[in-house]
Amino acid sequence: MTKRFLFVLRKPSYHGVYVQEILDVILTTAAFEQEVSVLLLDDAVFHLKANQNAQNSGCKNTSTLFEILPTMDVNDIFVEMESLLERGLSVEMLTQPVQLQSRATLADFMAQFDVVFAG
Repeated sequence: MTKRFLFVLRKPSYHGVYVQEILDVILTTAAFEQEVSVLLLDDAVFHLKANQNAQNSGCKNTSTLFEILPTMDVNDIFVEMESLLERGLSVEMLTQPVQLQSRATLADFMAQFDVVFAG
């Protein structure tokens, strides 16, 4: 039985091994042929920012980690519009296509999923 999973990320890029661990959970869930979506809120929008320099962080470039998601059929990446704007970012500054969600509609949006995993 296929379920719809939504993984909600809020933490910034280069927040220790957090991003790598949550991506492992996302990829594992997708490997079991579940419908997986990702929602980036707050500082998590920086995960997809183009031209990141992770050299001094001791972590991998998070935008490249997110590029593997479509290979596992994780194609629905959502970004909260207000989080982008509050951080001076636009969709054009991101490394991959996203679908925008407004803050006002997030509760209804999340209600569409069988499982919401907040990380």
